[in-house]
Order: sequence, then C-alpha cells, then structure tokens
Amino acid sequence: MSRVSASSRLPRLRRPWQVVLVFCLLYLGTILAINDFDVKAFVTIGSCYSSCDFDLAQGCREGTENGYDGQYAYYIARDPGGSAGCMDVAGYRYQRILLPMIGYALSFGVNDLIPVVFVVTNLIALLVSVALLEDLLVALKANRWYALVYGLFFGTVIGVRLSTVEPLAYALVIGAIWLTQQEKTRPWLQALLFLGAAFTKETTLPFVAAFMLYDAVHRRWWDAIRLGAVVGIPFALWQIYLYSWLGEFGAGSGGGGATPFEIVPYNGVWRIFTDTENIRVFLIVGTLAFGVAVLPSLWGIWATLREFWQRREEAHLYAYLHFTNAALLAFVPFSTYREYLGIFRFIVPMVMTHLLFAALRYRHKRPLIYSTLWLICLLFVVAG
Repeated sequence: MSRVSASSRLPRLRRPWQVVLVFCLLYLGTILAINDFDVKAFVTIGSCYSSCDFDLAQGCREGTENGYDGQYAYYIARDPGGSAGCMDVAGYRYQRILLPMIGYALSFGVNDLIPVVFVVTNLIALLVSVALLEDLLVALKANRWYALVYGLFFGTVIGVRLSTVEPLAYALVIGAIWLTQQEKTRPWLQALLFLGAAFTKETTLPFVAAFMLYDAVHRRWWDAIRLGAVVGIPFALWQIYLYSWLGEFGAGSGGGGATPFEIVPYNGVWRIFTDTENIRVFLIVGTLAFGVAVLPSLWGIWATLREFWQRREEAHLYAYLHFTNAALLAFVPFSTYREYLGIFRFIVPMVMTHLLFAALRYRHKRPLIYSTLWLICLLFVVAG
C-alpha cells in the first residue's frame, strides 16, 4: 500500500475566495506579529487625534502623527455620541456610520475588541464579495478566477488591513447586483442593501444613480422611484441630522486637507505637478495614478459610450454601472490622486465594474485579460 504524500493531504484551493482567505490570513497574521500582537495596529491610531480635542483650524500639533482612516471608525465605535473631537471633519466621518455601529454592537463595550470586529467584518465581506463575483462571472461564461483581480486588488486588501469601509460597502453593492441576476430579484432587499452601502460609504451612491437611470430608460418608473426613496430619504435625513448636531453636512470631497472635486477632467492628476512643482513626485505619483486609474477610466468611458451608441435601450446594466464609475474618476479631487492609498481605495468600484462589463462583452479579449495587471498593485502590501 503506497504512502500518501504530504502534499496530497493539503487542502486544495478550488475557488478564488479560498485563495483570498489564505492570503489575507497570512498577511494579517504578519501585520499582527510585527506589531507585537497589538490589535490596534489594524486601526492605525495617530497621536494627533488621540486626545480627542482636535481643532481643524489649528491642525495637528507638532510632533504628532496623523494615523489613518480606520481610527475614526474606532473612535465612533468606542463612543458613538462623544467622538466629534477625535477626528478631522466629524460630519464627513460620521456619515460612514454602519461599520462603526457594527464595531460598537459586537465589541460589547470592550474597546480592544473593536479592531478585531472591524477586521473580521471586512474579511467576511471581502470573501462574500469574491464568491458572489465568481457567480456573476460564471453567469457571463467567463473564467471564475478573474474574481481574484477584485479579491486581491490592493485597494480591497488594504481596506481589511486598515479597517476602512470599502470591503463592507462594496460587498453590499455586489450583493445588490447579484440579486438582479436571480430569478426572484427581491427589489426591496436590493434597495436595503444599497441603503446599507450608502451608510457605509457615500461613494456607493453612483451605483444607485446608475440603477435608477437604467430603470428609467426601460420605463420601470416604480423601480426607480422605490430605489431612490429607500436610499435617498434616509440618507438625506441622516445628513440633516449631522448638520443639526455637528453644524456640517457629511457629504463632501474628503476629510481634513481635502480639495474639491475637479471640473476639468483628470485635472487632479495634473495638479500633482502644478501644486507640488516637483517633477519627481509628479513622475512617480502621476505615473501610478495614470496606470491604475486614468487609463482604465478612459477605456471604460469609451467602451460604454460605444455600447450605448450601438445598442441604445438594449445596453446592459453593467454598461451603466461601469460608465458611472469610470466617468467619476475624471473628476476625482487632487487630494485623492496625490495620496496613493486614497486613489487605490477610490478605484475599487471601477475594478469591480470593469470585470463585469469586460466579461460581458470581451470575455476572451484583451480588456478582461489586461485587468489582471491590477494584481501587480498587491506588491504595495510590503509597505505594511
């Protein structure tokens, strides 16, 4: 009787979400180990805000560190009603309320559990996203392994590591898209998923707009009105509440130091040079932004406009979704393009819609194959 080799006893990774799970567990375990197993490494708390008396007009005191966006969700989860002084622009941070509330509810008052809840929530959300995306790709007769482009994209993986809201927000969006492809669509559930996504990150609202436009073009007026009402009314009421409480609306182009959305297409990239007057910075950051965001955005705008022109009302839903997200990249603020983490996080929805649209129309051609180049960005995880 032959002995079974050790390699044959190892579990085989048969699905993309399993590969993402293994990678993320190794990555998160490494981060935890090099930070002496301090779970607060997952929320990157900066000394600038830790005293919770921050004044945006004065900025950070000399010698303090900014930290990163996960810290704001941590502060809200720790003290939902009393954390306005722990963040740069309180209204902007508080509008992304769903992830902090999950942290608040599941940490049971134990502050050290909040980062763990964030990581576990985002990891589960990412795995579910990849599994649903696999299903959508298979329905388009495309290879399910293209789902790894999204699952191992640096912008989604770093969201899990830094406890930002992208993995959860776009998991809800993908869930809503997945429902449209089922025999029983459940429009109310779909609307509620979009509502949850809007309360997780406001940049999911272009998906709502694209769905409403698609319904309107096909004269499904009630579907468009229902989606707009279910998402729009609670979101507007939350904005009004934030204004009455904090004196500012949450909707905007970013937190402290944010610049407005651009009017001239892709001016946010050019301003990397005009505002810094540093050709080296422009060549490095600008080239990165052009490769990962601008070029795919330009292709997306061209390909979807071609779809609309050729097919008119027969254009697929995925064309509406991809056009909306690709076109949005043209007007992204300079403050997002100048920060490499910011632009990676911002293009997460375009990566997802590119996969769906390319699988729909180009499943055996270059646009889908070239999407795998986004996987190169995963090398940025070496930065921690």
